[in-house]
Amino acid sequence: MKEQLMKVMVRNQLIDMIYQSKSGDVTKRRVKVLKVTDQSFSAYCFTKQARRTFLIDHVLTILPLIRRERDIIC
Repeated sequence: MKEQLMKVMVRNQLIDMIYQSKSGDVTKRRVKVLKVTDQSFSAYCFTKQARRTFLIDHVLTILPLIRRERDIIC
């Protein structure tokens, strides 16, 4: 997952993410990844309209948003 987050950060892509909080709540977020560390990453969350820090282990899935065909990740 960390490698995928690094790719979308370098490509400056937005992603839709399914995330499970520490309390067990599952949410869908649209984010722009700003910085990736070993266990977490910081991103601008369009859902909350603020910068947030997420634990990589709590990310269930990510889906990059494709604006143009040439942005498709292979």
